[in-house]
Amino acid sequence: MSYENLSGRTAVVTGAASGIGEAIAVLLAARGARVALLARRAERLTELAGKIRADGGQALAVVADVTDDTSVAAAADRIHAEYGPVDLVVNSAGVMLPHPVDARRTDEWQRMLDTNVAGVLRITGAFTADLVDAAADGRTADIVNISSIAAHVSFPNYAVYGATKAAVTYLSESLRGEFGPRDVRVTNIEPGFVESELLTHIGDAELARQVQDMRDQVGALSAEELADLVAYTTSRPRRVNLRQIVALPTRQA
Repeated sequence: MSYENLSGRTAVVTGAASGIGEAIAVLLAARGARVALLARRAERLTELAGKIRADGGQALAVVADVTDDTSVAAAADRIHAEYGPVDLVVNSAGVMLPHPVDARRTDEWQRMLDTNVAGVLRITGAFTADLVDAAADGRTADIVNISSIAAHVSFPNYAVYGATKAAVTYLSESLRGEFGPRDVRVTNIEPGFVESELLTHIGDAELARQVQDMRDQVGALSAEELADLVAYTTSRPRRVNLRQIVALPTRQA
């Protein structure tokens, strides 16, 4: 696949310590982008940045918590100091904490809202000026949001998670209306089952078993396959916006 348009770009990838975010960061760097790796786990980020550099890429490990305004602002300041303006933002950080609504796990509700929705807004807001300026200068500028098929398909005990992903899908559409006229592309990707750490977030053993059983039946996409979609989308000519992608294992579709 041709990804030449990624060379020389400056990307921010949240949730880069593992799974989809890590795979996206690795592929973007391999195709010539400078990549700022954002996540909370310093050791994992340092290890990943070292791996990317050893393979000839450019990576900056930035410990940040997308649920915290101060942390995101400090991360943006460091990225600007090290790499300058950003022209590609991938919002991949997310948590999945299923429980029945009547369990009233308000702690989990808040964590999902803060990470999956407000986190996307914080990161997008931190780099909006960069993206708009890049597009005004005739360069390619992208926002990629990783949503979920759960934005459209309801699953018992996943009401709040699904609601947060539906919010991301709607937010992507709204941002496209704001930024598209200024030549900033917004892509929303809705995966089905993907090999990632999301299952490890589930604290209820029975719910975790149910999801594992479903995934065993239909299979799962690899994180690298999702990364390929992001790289393909963001390397198209700047006049082409692949606005919405639903990516499912064939048996889940």
